[in-house]
Amino acid sequence: MSDQSESKVFIVDDDPSVQKGLGRLLRSAGYAFESFRSAEAFLARGPYAGPCCIVLDIRMPESTGLTLQETLSAAGRDEQIVFITGYGDVPTCAKAMRDGAIDFLPKPFRNEDLLCAIARSLERSVRLIREDTERQEIQALVDRLTPRELEVLALVIAGKLNKQIAAELGNSEKTIKIHRGRIMQKMGVFSVAGLVRLTDKVGIHPKAGAYRTKV
Repeated sequence: MSDQSESKVFIVDDDPSVQKGLGRLLRSAGYAFESFRSAEAFLARGPYAGPCCIVLDIRMPESTGLTLQETLSAAGRDEQIVFITGYGDVPTCAKAMRDGAIDFLPKPFRNEDLLCAIARSLERSVRLIREDTERQEIQALVDRLTPRELEVLALVIAGKLNKQIAAELGNSEKTIKIHRGRIMQKMGVFSVAGLVRLTDKVGIHPKAGAYRTKV
């Protein structure tokens, strides 16, 4: 269950009466929230650092809800979206869900259905933030490795033995053993399996032995 004390729900709907009704519902459920009458007003606010979701109307006078969804995705932002609409159709719903929306609720919808969708949105938001924090922490460990250690690392997680790595890199087996020990120490792991699990999360893959950071 997401922590409502840190979570925030953003209402983006041009209808003041809808904003007011949703605000009452969210307040009664214990959620902090902010309301915006347009996609442009929401974007002007800037990203929220904690777990959050957007209750987003599909049709608005300027940018549509789908346009806002596309804008956020292009910017690499992870706000989770619950669409609400009085003008839903199958193609629009399909596109919204395909592009990552949590739910698509036609008006009038049950309060319970909206609150359930918001809860799922915030749970996903919490998970994504946790995973991003973990990636950053792992990347910080990788950044401590020397260029030679990175080369050795790629070969270690590919399953190669010290003598094979030594032959490939033109070093002695003793030197590779030292590099390997330093890598394990810096990364805080005790096995190749543990090293593979960590490095996979930042885009270092054993098959290619290539180093690339995940976006």
